[in-house]
Amino acid sequence: MESVSELLDSIDDVGRDARRGGYSRPVYSTAELDLRGWFMEQAQRRGLDVETDRNGAIWAWWGAPPSNADSGGALVTGSHLDSVPGGGAFDGPLGVASALVAVDKMRERGITAGERGTRPLAVTVFPEEEGSRFGVACLGSRLMTGSIDPDRARSLTDADGVTFAEAARKNGLNPEHVGPDPTAMARIGEFVELHVEQGRGQIDLGPADSSKNAIAIGSSILGHGRWKFTVFGQGNHAGTTLMADRADPMVAAARIVLAVQQVAAGRDDARATIGRLQPVPGGTNVIASKVEMWMDVRHPDDAVTASLVTKIHGKAQIAAAEEGCSVTLTEESYSNTVHFDTRLQSTLQDLLPGAPTLATGAGHDAGILAAKVPSAMLFVRNPTGISHSPEEAIERRDADAGADALADVLAGLL
Repeated sequence: MESVSELLDSIDDVGRDARRGGYSRPVYSTAELDLRGWFMEQAQRRGLDVETDRNGAIWAWWGAPPSNADSGGALVTGSHLDSVPGGGAFDGPLGVASALVAVDKMRERGITAGERGTRPLAVTVFPEEEGSRFGVACLGSRLMTGSIDPDRARSLTDADGVTFAEAARKNGLNPEHVGPDPTAMARIGEFVELHVEQGRGQIDLGPADSSKNAIAIGSSILGHGRWKFTVFGQGNHAGTTLMADRADPMVAAARIVLAVQQVAAGRDDARATIGRLQPVPGGTNVIASKVEMWMDVRHPDDAVTASLVTKIHGKAQIAAAEEGCSVTLTEESYSNTVHFDTRLQSTLQDLLPGAPTLATGAGHDAGILAAKVPSAMLFVRNPTGISHSPEEAIERRDADAGADALADVLAGLL
């Protein structure tokens, strides 16, 4: 039986980013397609029946899929394979590899799915969880659950101007069919996602060399969203335009970046980030005509998140006006604070006695599905506490513990 680390080692060279470090695996890139192929091959090696749904999610079935809504639904686990630019090796793939190993472990224990009174089980890979190509996080699960308008999804564009509809069609999907999938949703009885922990929650509970706290149970996900600022100024020549004669949107953008930091720092539990900034046209000797910048804001209280965005927008308008510029703000995506199903969470606590519960500030497909079906999360300790970075890490023994815990949970829920 392969271990989780051995499975991850087999894809170690896929999507490596020589410039950023780490991995860049945007949805439907060569790297992400290679990983999708790897997953389908691994699933088929285990005798799982593989299918791709209308929104590009891959389902690997152990046992026949439920044929009607009255069946109670299947037990579903899985995660994603796409990454942020220059991301770590474990964000997404850990959950997928752990699910495959959990299937192996259950079989080794003599456990079956979809027969002898047990439910079928599916391992699922959702596309575009990070939103690194088309700008909307958890796009696949949002489409399936109906939490994003299909017309809006089809019109999303990447940095090269390729629409999601075009990318979907190129990769075998009919873009006219993307959107709410009640058949797929009805097949899900419960969803459990394993993921690398993306902060210091577990390592702050005790020493990383201890087996205690290696696995945690998710309790909630902070409300979070993405917004786009567009700062408009006057493009001009960098050498002939006097400083006093400029309406430079880069200066206004710099002031907005500082305002974002200052507003968030003034509120407990708030997080706000400008993670991407793009001047247009982007020449070294050119004063930009506009600057596009993307903001991420998070807080446990949804009303506070809204107030933070409002306050930042106000400061951005002042900063832009004082530089002779103007600014607009548009919301690209938003997810309310999610509290995972308490009954399912209690069952996980019974199956994993002693495992701590942990809230997270990171978004996940489980958070999107939680509005429609009972959902839960398991976190595996990250000894660096760093994620969305090449420094993201997992100890091999903790990866093994994660697969064991997932197998225990799935076996207990079947």
